[in-house]
Amino acid sequence: MSEINKEQFMSDIKSVLADAEDLLKQAAAATGERASELRESAMTRLKQAKEKAADAQVVVIERGKKAARATDDYVHEHPWASIGIAAGVGMVIGLLINRR
Repeated sequence: MSEINKEQFMSDIKSVLADAEDLLKQAAAATGERASELRESAMTRLKQAKEKAADAQVVVIERGKKAARATDDYVHEHPWASIGIAAGVGMVIGLLINRR
């Protein structure tokens, strides 16, 4: 997800959750038919938030799979370079751990 899409997504989710929270508070104070309507509305808003989160999850999973495939392809195409990079990263981590 691009940075703008992430910000828009988070804004949408926060808005939906805030609306649902407000509706549930109103439903707690209301009685009878009005309370039922408010609860139904809140449940609809929460369902929308859940659907948006599920959509975002699908996108994140797909991008993760693409990154894993690209990494796998690179390692198979350049095995010695991959070993060198892994050794270098391991050495840096080891040095950082031993500094403490």
